[in-house]
Amino acid sequence: MSDDDHQFESKADAGASKTYPQQAGTIRKNAYIVIKSRPCKVVEVSTSKTGKHGHAKCHFVGIDIFTGKKLEDIVPSSHNCDVPEVSRTDYQLIDISEDGFVSLLTDSGNTKDDLRLPTDEQLLVQIKEGFAEGKDLVVTVMRAMGEEQICALKDIGPK
Repeated sequence: MSDDDHQFESKADAGASKTYPQQAGTIRKNAYIVIKSRPCKVVEVSTSKTGKHGHAKCHFVGIDIFTGKKLEDIVPSSHNCDVPEVSRTDYQLIDISEDGFVSLLTDSGNTKDDLRLPTDEQLLVQIKEGFAEGKDLVVTVMRAMGEEQICALKDIGPK
């Protein structure tokens, strides 16, 4: 058998670069952590003392950065937790389609058309009103663990 007989096409993603390990005892408030497979921003950390048999434990309370749901987790402080790779990118808003998708201009001059309008009511109203008034709007897109969502809006003046 020769080497060209085998073709492997992988459709699955290992997700290796989406998170990285960090010791639970070093994670602080306002950092990011993965709780129940969701990327969360830590809003509260409390550490319990070591018990008769072992580890000090860290109690994390986090808010899901995409859904806003509150999640909790308790991890021994010496163990590793997954921390999501969170990035923010600014794009200029070009258009809003009738089905709720936005058309954004990337830095390279291409368009990005795969994002929906945000679910946050206040941000949604600001985007729609600003766009209707013909303002030049820049939206900030947060990306973590394969998900993207518009999280902020900047007005850079009239067109």
